[in-house]
Amino acid sequence: MIAVVDYGMGNLRSVQKALEKVGLEAVITSNPEDLDRARGIVVPGVGAFGDAVHNLERLSLKEKILENIEKGKPYLGICLGLQLLFEYGYEFGEHRGLGVIKGSVVRFDEKLDIKIPHMGWNQIWIKKESKMFDQIEDGEFFYFVHSYHGKPEDIEVVSTTTDYGVDFCSSVEVENIWAVQFHPEKSQRAGLKLLSNFKRFLIYEAV
Repeated sequence: MIAVVDYGMGNLRSVQKALEKVGLEAVITSNPEDLDRARGIVVPGVGAFGDAVHNLERLSLKEKILENIEKGKPYLGICLGLQLLFEYGYEFGEHRGLGVIKGSVVRFDEKLDIKIPHMGWNQIWIKKESKMFDQIEDGEFFYFVHSYHGKPEDIEVVSTTTDYGVDFCSSVEVENIWAVQFHPEKSQRAGLKLLSNFKRFLIYEAV
């Protein structure tokens, strides 16, 4: 069973359906104990960083997520689920995140000649050997919707970058942690392939 974490941020049903399409049993839940029972944890979400952290704390999910990451349980973060891994987010003030990845989440620079939010199809450029992007081509298109992006201190955690006025980190992969800024559930064939790779990781490689 895969726990799709419900903390009141975003359309979880589309993520659940995409996971089911690749053959995973996915349960939408806000029960912290379900995270212990699950084989893997998926944290999707859209919205404000500070609200998300508050909701995770209010529902006693923040520490439970951290406990399971520490144990080596596979984690897949989508959009806000990537951003929350960072130490700080700067949306409507400064907020502490999960602190799993050193760095911060910042808004796209208003001085760039781009529309904010970044919305629509864009390419990913693979920066290191990756289980997450196995059999996915460099330059593949995925679907994005966001105004903020993560800036990790250690570039070694970056799996892919994407160009939107600036090259930003569009995914990270560190051991049992996979996280993407785009939406695989909205990215058709390429998105389903990434979720299939997550399934294979769960079954054959994760602890």
